Amino acid sequence: MIITKTPFRVSFFGGGTDYPAWYEKHGGTVLSTTIDKYCYISTRYLPPFFDHKYRIRYTKREEVKTIDEIEHPKVREGLNLLNVKRGIEMIHSSDIPAMSGMGSSSAFTVGFLHALHALEGRMVSKHDLALRAILLEQDIIKENVGSQDQVSAAFGGFNQIEFRGRHSISVNPITIASERQEELEKNLMLFFTGLPREASEIAREQIANIPKKQEELEIMKKMVDRAAELLHDSRKPLDDFGRLLHETWTVKKNLSSKITNPEIDEIYAAGMGSGALGGKLLGAGGGGMMLFYVPSESHKKVREVLRHLIHIPFRFERLGSQVVYYDPKADLPVE
Repeated sequence: MIITKTPFRVSFFGGGTDYPAWYEKHGGTVLSTTIDKYCYISTRYLPPFFDHKYRIRYTKREEVKTIDEIEHPKVREGLNLLNVKRGIEMIHSSDIPAMSGMGSSSAFTVGFLHALHALEGRMVSKHDLALRAILLEQDIIKENVGSQDQVSAAFGGFNQIEFRGRHSISVNPITIASERQEELEKNLMLFFTGLPREASEIAREQIANIPKKQEELEIMKKMVDRAAELLHDSRKPLDDFGRLLHETWTVKKNLSSKITNPEIDEIYAAGMGSGALGGKLLGAGGGGMMLFYVPSESHKKVREVLRHLIHIPFRFERLGSQVVYYDPKADLPVE
């Protein structure tokens, strides 16, 4: 029996530059952190007492005899990728709903591949885990996804991630004084919009627009360095981080017609009008989670004006995907 715990991420700057269609030509970089909200994957070898070989539980329940019959593409192709021969049971649960814009889909991929490696008695580095998750999503399943979510989920932490090629990815931790990081955490407010979204459709349009949006993407790349410098320099007011978030949201909205809509614009305007200095919709856009930078004196007013939304307090985390339970004796074959 294996249980993995894999964090979700909050992306601050550089989103859109982590698509291979962009960074393989121009290089990409993002500034993001993982937070204390997680995807949990429980996996074990299924005992041979049933008329099925694979039992998969997520929003659906699948009980099938062959890998090819598994409907969940990441479970099916993950088993094929690692050449797992024995039947398994997989159970998925999560602190955050799907399609939240916080990398939940890739957190599942990373957590599941991590669990399979452990189940098979294999060690895997964070770097290799991230690359295998990218391979599975981008090359095997052909999803319209970038590369930051898999790296964040595998490594954890508050990082500047640089993409120079499919296999050339570096993770550079943001080193700031603990008091400054705590202040940043306190000034970030996260709200669930509850709006439905389909990230793949939004990403497809965004990827198609890359040749026409080079100026915007270059601006977003430069904002990552500006934000990192701001965080490292304690002489600069931290509130400038919030103002920079407003700048990146203004640019991000131009990458695709599907990123925002009247409901999202209304939520953003309400937050800004109540004391937020900046913010952005997380992920591809269209719905999910809205992040605001709000000085502490304005928290109450922002919560009041957005009381129809779910407010989600959070803290940063730094460990990435972990095996939190391992019991090899629970999966011994029955003779």
